[in-house]
Amino acid sequence: MSKLYIVPTPIGNLDDITLRAIKVLKEADYILAEDTRTSAFLMKHLGIEKPLRSHHKFNEHATAAAVAESIEAGKTVALVSDAGTPGISDPGFLLVRTCVEAGIEVETLPGATALIPALVQSGFPCDRFCFEGFLPQKKGRTKRLQELAEESRSIIFYESPFRVVKCLEQLAEFFGEERQVSVSRELTKKFEQTVRGTISEVLEHFKHNEPKGEFVIVVAGKPKPERELKHNKYAREEE
Repeated sequence: MSKLYIVPTPIGNLDDITLRAIKVLKEADYILAEDTRTSAFLMKHLGIEKPLRSHHKFNEHATAAAVAESIEAGKTVALVSDAGTPGISDPGFLLVRTCVEAGIEVETLPGATALIPALVQSGFPCDRFCFEGFLPQKKGRTKRLQELAEESRSIIFYESPFRVVKCLEQLAEFFGEERQVSVSRELTKKFEQTVRGTISEVLEHFKHNEPKGEFVIVVAGKPKPERELKHNKYAREEE
């Protein structure tokens, strides 16, 4: 049955591809790729020979309808991004929405994404969290940080190595220097590293150690007031 498959790809270590993902990629009529050169390298590694078509943030508005039409005509299509799960800070949302609105079946495979490993190994609560992806670079950035300063859940950001220090400086300004933070870089790769501590401590680390690679920043949520913690404790005891 023709459909759109959303296929996560490794964020670094190529062994993280799933057996099911390989099967779907082999059976698809063609593969939509964020960067065909990057995906071509992965396909070669996996021994998969399928047509690769470009689908990225600069052309997805123009290509989504055509892709949906080809699926309606009987094609099975797989969408991949350069790394991780399509749609999570990568192209994919528009195509999925187009297919859903057209009544086309969409199947999303579970697989690699950077935010979950970074959150789990941060040591912060994982039961509830807030994923922000990349903050706005200019307009709206300050307002968003002001809003997030009151967030009680663990908060996850993606960041470029060129803006890590600036981001930590702004987090210190809006969240306070003593708020706990965990910064992971190059997840699943040879030089994977996680630096934990207060925002001021981690900021000092990256001021003296040039940030390199792909970064995930996890900030602890705002601590609840002491009176609220006591109230919750009594409520549990009464239960």
